[in-house]
Amino acid sequence: MMRFRPFILALVFATTVSISAVAQQARADTEQFIASLGDRALQVLVVDSQDPAARDTAFRGILTEGFDLPLIGRYALGRYWRRATPEQRSEYVKLFEDFIVVTYAARLGDYSGEKLRVVSSRQDDQDTIVTSEIVLEGRPSIRVDWRVRNGDTELRIIDVIVEGVSMLLTQRDEFASVIQRSGGNVEGLLTRLREKSSDE
Repeated sequence: MMRFRPFILALVFATTVSISAVAQQARADTEQFIASLGDRALQVLVVDSQDPAARDTAFRGILTEGFDLPLIGRYALGRYWRRATPEQRSEYVKLFEDFIVVTYAARLGDYSGEKLRVVSSRQDDQDTIVTSEIVLEGRPSIRVDWRVRNGDTELRIIDVIVEGVSMLLTQRDEFASVIQRSGGNVEGLLTRLREKSSDE
């Protein structure tokens, strides 16, 4: 039995090293995904280089490519998703995408043209949290954490945390407040989203 102990220990060590290497590679791939997507988004939002309609179209393409918008939309609606009718859900999903394009473009637009630098990453249950900084000339950097979920075939962002404030949780609270003021009716939120969409 003793003669097999070194072999077993070596096997356990090799397996551990292999798992660790796979995990490190996965984090590196996720960091590269954020670095590329973040830089593209910030460059697209340079309003001087293109008209607003073209900017929003390009930004929408980046969002649909890199973000899990259906999942974000369901989470933002919270418990009211189950209360919504199939027709309300269908309309909400479309309105939510329009809303999120405008919202993220506005919030990130202040940093357009700047550089995004990936600092580190860590595993958090089934997600990877990528910490980055938007490097501003002559001003303190802005910390942005990206919650990335690795799906069956591709990476998708499910939340953006700017200086410790989750955009997803903020949106969920705002939507819940609108629905509550409408007597718990999802239609109140849909009306508000329609209004915002028509303003653009």
